[in-house]
Amino acid sequence: MIDPLIALLSGIGVILFAGLLFWPQSGIFWRLQKRRELTEKVLIEDTLKYIFKCERNQKSATVESLAGMLSTSMGRATEILTITQSRGLLEMTGNKFMLTETGRKTATQIVRAHRLWERYLADATGFKEADWHQRAERLEHKLSLEEVDRLSASLGHPTHDPHGDPIPTPRGELVSHGGMPLSDLPVHSTARIVHIEDEPDVIYAQIIAEDLHPNMVVELDEVSSDRILFWVNDQEHVLAPIVAANISVVPLVEKNQVETLPGVPLDSLRPGEKGRVTAISSLSKGVERRRLFDLGIIPGTEIGVEMSNPGGDPTAYRIRGSLIALRSSQARLIKVDPIKES
Repeated sequence: MIDPLIALLSGIGVILFAGLLFWPQSGIFWRLQKRRELTEKVLIEDTLKYIFKCERNQKSATVESLAGMLSTSMGRATEILTITQSRGLLEMTGNKFMLTETGRKTATQIVRAHRLWERYLADATGFKEADWHQRAERLEHKLSLEEVDRLSASLGHPTHDPHGDPIPTPRGELVSHGGMPLSDLPVHSTARIVHIEDEPDVIYAQIIAEDLHPNMVVELDEVSSDRILFWVNDQEHVLAPIVAANISVVPLVEKNQVETLPGVPLDSLRPGEKGRVTAISSLSKGVERRRLFDLGIIPGTEIGVEMSNPGGDPTAYRIRGSLIALRSSQARLIKVDPIKES
């Protein structure tokens, strides 16, 4: 007869061993699974995209920085660079490397797929903003050029992703947001957010936590080596300069430009019509404004008018698959770009 203590210890040992193998994310099985997913194709495409972004930002890509981005060793990063060069996608001279015309075209299409996926995740799904980038990172490698074109068409051929990054056209053209880092804005200036950088993740998470989005108007109050203090809709925000540098803004020359928002009021749409949110007026404040964000009403969100109340307020709107009631006074502060049905 087996000693109960021995049986108990054996059972615990089996559970611990199973945990070591299959514990989510960190178990041996999942680590091996993740490693298998890092195929040569994905690594090469990620390399091209990284160098493309460095060239666009006039920064030098190095083997060290590439290895860090790929979360791999210097040796493996060098190996990937060599393979990429052998395929005519990259030119290397000493420690310097740059994309060939073919490599730049390939990188542009990967960036296009990534930003279209982020646009789709923001507009057509319920995934949280913090999840968009990582999901797009995985999905960008799975589409053919034809599928990317169909995705763009289904979204109405958007020009920018939810963070304000330009989406390349099929010919590789990009429309720059034209912004400057918030950290470089002169004190007591007013500006509009046009872009939020979604890398690195740790900095992006801090920006999300502050509820900051493209098209918001900021008023800069204080700049020092330790912090950037600014106001958005009567709410104070304090960020470290390194975080504020990941927010791009366009200065507003005159104060009265603050409410010169693009689009038409949401309450001007009729039942059956749709629009894409371009901005939310700064007159929407506090709890009411936060409720709009909680409902997913941010720049880029598609809103359809389902039905209006014959007696007046409220009107029913379809937002991200849900039916939401808004009063005219609320809808009037939401600006949209009407979507024309083809």
